[in-house]
Amino acid sequence: MNHVKNLAGRLRVLLAVPALALTLVLSACGLGTSGGFTRTGELAGDLAGIDLSGVSIRAGSKAFTEQLVLGKITVIMLRAAGADVSDLTGIPGSSSSRQALLSGQIEMLWDYSGTGWISYLGHTDPVPGEQAQYEAVRDEDLHNGLVWLPPTPANNTYGFAITRSTQQRLGITRLSELAELDPAELSFCLDTEFNNRNDGFEPLAQTYGIDLGSAQRMLMDVGAIYSATAEGVCTFGEIFTTDGRIKSLDLVVLEDDLEFLPNYNASMVIRQDTYEQNTEAYDRLFGAVTELLTDEELIAMNAQVDVDGREPADVAYEWLVSKGLITDE
Repeated sequence: MNHVKNLAGRLRVLLAVPALALTLVLSACGLGTSGGFTRTGELAGDLAGIDLSGVSIRAGSKAFTEQLVLGKITVIMLRAAGADVSDLTGIPGSSSSRQALLSGQIEMLWDYSGTGWISYLGHTDPVPGEQAQYEAVRDEDLHNGLVWLPPTPANNTYGFAITRSTQQRLGITRLSELAELDPAELSFCLDTEFNNRNDGFEPLAQTYGIDLGSAQRMLMDVGAIYSATAEGVCTFGEIFTTDGRIKSLDLVVLEDDLEFLPNYNASMVIRQDTYEQNTEAYDRLFGAVTELLTDEELIAMNAQVDVDGREPADVAYEWLVSKGLITDE
């Protein structure tokens, strides 16, 4: 549920956290993070020569599932390189994690290009195109002393999903095909925020030629949309594109072929002063991870946590071993 709540709210500007609450979050008691035991191994293959012995670093993450998995990947990789890592994964809320990074309480975490552009940097409209959105955030946030490394292929954005049986019955794979459907098929499960946003459902429908007069909208908590879609309460459900429930419920995500929806590709974000001390090592370590993080890989890892009940640290460790980035202990 934390994953959904954080993602559902990430287009809002989240910097209005009361000072006292933020102070408590960032206190010496430990950022309210998950920490815990995390297995590690040794770097493998082309990464084997990277040596961060003697380097102390504080690695963080937000508190929802995908962030915990990515945070544990960071901790494992840095420790495998010999670094002394403080595990500060699981910081509650985007605002708290951002302030922790800006203040130096943590020195790196994974974040999302759309979140950076809209929630942190205060822009109203997203930048079209994954690479263009990343570059815009990268360039502007460097003025804040933060370095955004190249983004993952995975794009954890909004989307619309249908059941596999419905997809086969209707024979559609793209959002642009919805305009050709029988109006009786146009039922949508939506959360209130996406329904009302100026870049939400109505502008999307207009972009794709969907008749708003024929579209039936059912508003519900975003966490209930997945099961409602799977159970046929609606034909199309608003989802997040790397959520593990897509796999567990056998849903099919329709292609946003007109690229209307904002881009939320994940990037490793590092404080500039930290990055410049070991630039090549961080580029190689996180570059190797980044290129492997597709939507499918994140869906599978998220599902292991949310559906199978596994620990994010174990999922992260086994994924790194399976990809040949570290050796098993």
